[in-house]
Amino acid sequence: MPSTSDADDPPPDVDGWLARVRAGDQQAARLLVDHLYPQVIRIVRARLPRRGGEEDLAQEIFLKMFSRLDQYQGQVPLAHWVSRIAVTTCIDALRSQMRRPELRWADLSETEADTLDAVLTREDAADTADALAAHELVHKLLDQLAPQDRMVLQLLDLEQKTLIEIRELTGWNTTLIKVRAFRARRKLQKLFQQLSKKERT
Repeated sequence: MPSTSDADDPPPDVDGWLARVRAGDQQAARLLVDHLYPQVIRIVRARLPRRGGEEDLAQEIFLKMFSRLDQYQGQVPLAHWVSRIAVTTCIDALRSQMRRPELRWADLSETEADTLDAVLTREDAADTADALAAHELVHKLLDQLAPQDRMVLQLLDLEQKTLIEIRELTGWNTTLIKVRAFRARRKLQKLFQQLSKKERT
């Protein structure tokens, strides 16, 4: 039988921890990290194509958070402020991985190639394509985009976040998000076309 004690637990004293951290309290710093870790690691895992260095990246995010605490004025919840640091750090990590070879048709599995062909040639691709292959293919193509383009499409189209949620996560205004998403979709479509053209020539 699940315990009901969690419902009676007091909410985390984030403001109190912050005050103690600013006074040099290391225990409060650990409490703050423990509280924010699930959110930070979720952002990292959702936005990076490679999983190997996720703990290192999470540590980097927390180091940035503590080094910038004097910039936090409390105008937004701490979780939102830390989310922006996490997203920006992920964009920087993606940018450092941009020196990857261009995606070629030969890099795709047979199922992924069939999925891409279906997307390019048939309107009923969603019904015929293997869902997992399509998911992997989308991520391979997203890896070819600039980090901010990849990020906006992942947030908007794959994670189905609202413009307001993306604004809170990134700090970008809604007009910028719309423009960036429009341009990113055009770039993604161009990648589809280039990949298909190379196979057929």
